[in-house]
Amino acid sequence: MAKYTDADCRLCRREGCKLFLKGDRCISPKCAMEKRPVVPGQHGLGRKKVTEYGTQLREKQKVKRAYGLLEKQFRGYYEMATRMKGVVGENMLSLLERRLDNVVYRLGIGDSRSESRQIVNHGHILVNGKKVNIPSYLVKVGDEISVLDSSKSSPKFAVLKDMKIVVPKWLEFNTNTMVGKILALPRRDDIDLNIQEHMIVELYSR
Repeated sequence: MAKYTDADCRLCRREGCKLFLKGDRCISPKCAMEKRPVVPGQHGLGRKKVTEYGTQLREKQKVKRAYGLLEKQFRGYYEMATRMKGVVGENMLSLLERRLDNVVYRLGIGDSRSESRQIVNHGHILVNGKKVNIPSYLVKVGDEISVLDSSKSSPKFAVLKDMKIVVPKWLEFNTNTMVGKILALPRRDDIDLNIQEHMIVELYSR
């Protein structure tokens, strides 16, 4: 399976915006976008003419990299969104937000989506009281997301009790019990990434 092994910060620089791939580092002065906000590589400072296709491609790559997906996975979410009622682009982003690894990230259990994916893979997360170790699992309204009882004493999770975590309005999280709940499906205005999803739809519609 293909896997990106280079520095995550290069991805942010390539897309020209923060993708929040490194947790707290992304909001610190150490962030690569603060220190060197140019495209990586020898010709990063050079100006290049960008075509319409190139702009659409960059938008797709931005979203793929933010959520940590490969092309086959990402295309699958697009095709699923086309079969749903409503606006295709907004449906696609809603599906991405409903991934279990993203929900764990949004609840503040993981510092980044990649760390949250690892937390899920290692079996630390329960959905409605049952262990789920599939990061792509799609949550539903009413689902309860919790930390495994035997994992709550781990230093990684124990610190959550002393933290004030701000979660999106479609979620709620109790730091004392480490239990979160899906209150509603995520809407377009709940997604804080700077995404022009219509460009992705136009790219796939070619």
